[in-house]
Amino acid sequence: MIVLVLSACPVGLRGDLTKWLYEISAGVFVGKVSARVRDHLWSRVEEFSGTGRAILIWTTRSEQGLGFRVKDHHWQPEDIDGLTLMRRPPPSAPPSSEMRPGWSKAASYRRGQRFSNKRGGENSQLKGLE
Repeated sequence: MIVLVLSACPVGLRGDLTKWLYEISAGVFVGKVSARVRDHLWSRVEEFSGTGRAILIWTTRSEQGLGFRVKDHHWQPEDIDGLTLMRRPPPSAPPSSEMRPGWSKAASYRRGQRFSNKRGGENSQLKGLE
């Protein structure tokens, strides 16, 4: 049995997949096909999905019982000690040009309010002597 999940893929690809699989929800296909048909369907998905994303899950004779294929998705399958786990890569650090050194505008405003004459800082006592 296989489960194929498509997102942001052309409608023509979805229509083509309904020849072999059942579409149980928008972009979610299930069916029982041979390994050769499964590989052929995956090659069609890779060829015609464009910028869309796809995940293929099928049953295997392994300890875990599942196999994965992923195309253009954040989550990637990774083999760890014989088990295939879906791992999300850590977010990339923003370039240093985006982050400016120093205080934020809110912090600067709060510091200005703290040391202003309204709140009775050191300068407020000198005002009465002038």
